[in-house]
Amino acid sequence: MVLQRDDHRGQAVLTFDLESVAYLGGDEGRVALDEVAALPLTRASLVADIASARARFADRAGVLVETVRLRRKAADKLPGTADWLFTDEALQQATAGAVAAHRARRLAGRRVHDATCSIGTELAALAGRAAFVVGSDLDPVRLAMARHNLDTASGGVPLVRADALRPVTRDLVVLLDPARRSGGRRTFDPRAYTPPLDAVLDTYAGRDVVVKCAPGVDFSAVRRLGFAGEIEITSHAGSVREACLWSPGLTSPGVTRRASVLDRDEDLTDADPDDCRVAPAGRWIVDPDGAVVRAGLVRHYATRHGLWQLDPDIAYLSGDRLPDGVRGFEVLEQISYQEKRLRQALAAHDAGALEILVRGVDADPDALRRRLKTRGSTALSVVITRLGSGTASRATAFICRPSR
Repeated sequence: MVLQRDDHRGQAVLTFDLESVAYLGGDEGRVALDEVAALPLTRASLVADIASARARFADRAGVLVETVRLRRKAADKLPGTADWLFTDEALQQATAGAVAAHRARRLAGRRVHDATCSIGTELAALAGRAAFVVGSDLDPVRLAMARHNLDTASGGVPLVRADALRPVTRDLVVLLDPARRSGGRRTFDPRAYTPPLDAVLDTYAGRDVVVKCAPGVDFSAVRRLGFAGEIEITSHAGSVREACLWSPGLTSPGVTRRASVLDRDEDLTDADPDDCRVAPAGRWIVDPDGAVVRAGLVRHYATRHGLWQLDPDIAYLSGDRLPDGVRGFEVLEQISYQEKRLRQALAAHDAGALEILVRGVDADPDALRRRLKTRGSTALSVVITRLGSGTASRATAFICRPSR
């Protein structure tokens, strides 16, 4: 039976049960899914498409339509999962394919137990790299979906129903991805995860563990819970995706922070050199990737790429050449930041489409862009930041030409 409930957005959400998972994974369900997949299921056609599916498949229509829609949503996030089964919540929580593959590479050759395996995303990535993989989850529906998905994706992985806080393996690396929503809302307190991070660390004390966390997790809060290993921040497709905790036995000695920029295959740690200088702007301004900033490795990034800081407390960097493949902002003019003066300078540069970046100054880029009302023909960027400290600090604007 499939029940209806209202989620935190006030929308009806389908709840899958074991019977519906068995139907969707069987021959009859696969044929029905192929038929429903031929429907457009767009916003404009959805009501008519659901009516058509209901006329053809009666009470099965709901799970069929929902599965096809979830598969389409998963196409970019999880390539190669065209035949998978999902719940809406499980898909939202699932690790992006590129991020899961990156983690699996770090765990290559090890024996791994994914103790919160859900629908099997991490297991599918691990199956081709780890020496041995086993998965467990407390939710029987997600476990049934994982069994279907992994049979499809990797020839099968041992699965068992178990509570993540009641260990069922020994001498394996334990991978955990606690839920980070409470009452339908995202939580940033690691003790409010499900299971709570403090309970996870206590349960697996003395074992090699990898724990996925929200990208905005408070590093100091994690340290106060007794975690002494590496905190890795990972970005993909231009955005920070997650923080990940690696126990000391799974990282290099002395490494406590890491930034992994998957788009550029770049890896930085706090063991790398960080002796960059602070100096006025050169030809280019660089806004480091969010993973670098979040991991507190801006100086390390600058040192690696021959850049320098504009200010010791601001993440913007500068240099006379751009690192390969990095977007930058070529400085055309530097002015003291006052809105009237900026408007005049932009008019002199024939500014049209305008990108505004702000750090260290109380300014809303969208509201400022509307007020500036640029009408020229040249696409420009404005980098607004605060330079200096105390009474010597000054808000500064750099009018720039973006590299791309």
